[in-house]
Amino acid sequence: AGPVESKNEAAMSELVPEPRQKPAVPMKPMGINASLLGYIGIDTIIEQMRKKTMKTGFDFNIMVVGQSGLGKSTLVNTLFKSQVSRKSSGWNREEKIPKTVEIKAIGHVIEEGGVKMKLTVIDTPGFGDQINNENCWEPIEKYINEQYEKFLKEEVNIARKKRIPDTRVHCCLYFISPTGHSLRPLDLEFMKHLSKVVNIIPVIAKADTMTLEEKTEFKQRVRKELEVNGIEFYPQKEFDEDLEDKTENDKIRQESMPFAVVGSDKEYQVNGKRVLGRKTPWGIIEVENLSHCEFALLRDFVIRTHLQDLKEVTHNIHYETYRAKRLNDNGGLPPMTVETEENHESNL
Repeated sequence: AGPVESKNEAAMSELVPEPRQKPAVPMKPMGINASLLGYIGIDTIIEQMRKKTMKTGFDFNIMVVGQSGLGKSTLVNTLFKSQVSRKSSGWNREEKIPKTVEIKAIGHVIEEGGVKMKLTVIDTPGFGDQINNENCWEPIEKYINEQYEKFLKEEVNIARKKRIPDTRVHCCLYFISPTGHSLRPLDLEFMKHLSKVVNIIPVIAKADTMTLEEKTEFKQRVRKELEVNGIEFYPQKEFDEDLEDKTENDKIRQESMPFAVVGSDKEYQVNGKRVLGRKTPWGIIEVENLSHCEFALLRDFVIRTHLQDLKEVTHNIHYETYRAKRLNDNGGLPPMTVETEENHESNL
């Protein structure tokens, strides 16, 4: 029986091809024990980056949009604890409401702990103040796209600057009127169009005009309306990079948004401490007290935890989308303007 079996096996091996060998998987590098081989110093890259950033500083451009009288200027001043808004920079109290939406950008350099930040506050006086507010978001969208275009032109130059000036809008605070009812068609229309080109953070202005119950109900209603209308606000779900980001951002999306805030640049004495607040006949509303309003949450979110991410999402998502569309419309070539042609000729 033995020889017959071996013959059959030989016949089978001729019919069935030998299974292909799997490619060799490279071994994972062994963990290097730093204590054995001595200190290398890879961790100093963080300190090197910090020093470089401190030398060069960085840009942050924040836009405020909403009807007049919602405390936009006051809130921005409160956020940065400085007089940075348009109104505090030589604004004339007799200035009339503009007939169309205007764009006013004011730049400041703020320094804290040796870190320099070139802050630009972009105000939009006239938004939502007319009888007919149809398409009043268009000048704002145009301005945002113009900044992308400016950056793109600098980027495609043959002899381009080492550091391109960044005027792109990194964050847009959209002020919702504290009606307690629902969002106006204008609010929905603005956020629907602009959420595709800029990071929108919705805030409920002058939240001290509502009771705690009204505030909670209004926040839930606004969240629901944004969801029903398919409006994505920052931080967008699809841009969460890992589970930690997702968990943190889900909490913000489901609990904090939209931030119900109160702004004030006036200081008062409360229990022996100087606090920013608003004085009312029944007491002082403390701006940075979480049981009074969510200003501290907004400040921590915009400045202390997500400022770098706002800049990255602007560059990697919104600007990239604009750039790809612009180059695609132009047949894959950088947009040639008189200026770039002149630069090209001078370089030749």
